[in-house]
Amino acid sequence: MASEIQKDETVINMVTSPLPSSYENLMGYELSMSSKFSIFQTPKILSRHNEAAYKPNAFSIGPFHYRANKQLEATQKIKLKYLRDLLSRSSNPEELYSQLIATIRSVQREARDCYAGSIESCVEEAFVEILVLDGCFISELFRKDAKKELRDPNDPIFTMSCLQKYLNHDLILLENQIPWIVLERLFSLTKLSPGKSLIELALKFFSNIFSSKQPSVQPNEFQDIEIKHILDLLRHSLLLPLSPDRFKGEPTGWEAFPCATKINEAGITFEKRMAGSILDINFKNGVLKIPPLLIQETTETILRNLISFEQCCPNYPPIVTSYAKLMDNLIDTDKDVEILSDKNIIDNWLNPEDAKQFFNKLYHDTYVKQFFYHDICVQVTGHSKRLWPRWRFSYVHNYFATPWAIVSQVVGTILLVLTLLQTLYAVLSYVGDKSR
Repeated sequence: MASEIQKDETVINMVTSPLPSSYENLMGYELSMSSKFSIFQTPKILSRHNEAAYKPNAFSIGPFHYRANKQLEATQKIKLKYLRDLLSRSSNPEELYSQLIATIRSVQREARDCYAGSIESCVEEAFVEILVLDGCFISELFRKDAKKELRDPNDPIFTMSCLQKYLNHDLILLENQIPWIVLERLFSLTKLSPGKSLIELALKFFSNIFSSKQPSVQPNEFQDIEIKHILDLLRHSLLLPLSPDRFKGEPTGWEAFPCATKINEAGITFEKRMAGSILDINFKNGVLKIPPLLIQETTETILRNLISFEQCCPNYPPIVTSYAKLMDNLIDTDKDVEILSDKNIIDNWLNPEDAKQFFNKLYHDTYVKQFFYHDICVQVTGHSKRLWPRWRFSYVHNYFATPWAIVSQVVGTILLVLTLLQTLYAVLSYVGDKSR
């Protein structure tokens, strides 16, 4: 502990001094960013666009927001109740509690290294207690969500809609995470027999966060993946259904992409794609296929925090950021929302104006070194410049937009055919008369 304090004092002196006093001091500074960092405080340049999307409403998870305000302190009792419920199922609750503390104490250094922020003021014992309480709360929450018989009839989380709403928001915040290794250790020590895995329960709890359609990814698909925390699990659930080669290749920049209305006017058809991930967008033969996206109150929160995670985490490609950038360009007006809603590509639980604003500034102030939808944008813009699709759309739009317009076109076509037949008959009659 003394060495850590000395290191902190050295860093403080470095910040307040323009240059270190000697070469030896310069070389002694710890300046590199740890590859173990996975839980970050959102950079101000991102959080300023919507601070509410990055801060917990009712439940603090981990050390960053521990008892940051009275609202977060109030829910500590709920977490303690869940911990007690979990222990009460054990034949020896006191011994189990000691095991939980000892297990997390043994990995507390590894867990601390996951936080890219100042938590040195949180001493070891307090840090361990926070992780045990929050980790057991999450484990018990997932179990009670899956098994109604485990719930107390008066459980406020399942009887008060507002608390469920707060939890759906708070558990997906980048700043509000605890390391997956902590969750796994605690879950394993308190597992039910028979019972589902932690991954399976977590995916069930967040099953409708991206789409009304149930996720296709299976728990066994995560076995070769190092999961960092819940937010990372949800990101992997979007990437796993994709082809391994889908997002590989040389870095490519942003390609201009028109909004849905202009794409439609260019003769390109929109179609809902039944895929396992909202990221799996496809364009072929003039048809842009997009998986359905559920737009609800937590959708902006999850996407913003996934984007922040990609921007902060070392060597994490900006795939979700690329998706947000594409969708923002696709949706520019109420008409764009209407077009995508009519095709069931957007499952909008908000009003059209809110849906239009949903993607506004979502990816602003982010850096996208590799835009992962570059090829699709090139194909769509190239197809939009072709004359025949544009002419066909314009003709259909102008002359077949209403029932009366369709009737007039049919009548006009019949009259044209009759006129042609009459002319042909007259010509044939004339030729016949001349030949006599």
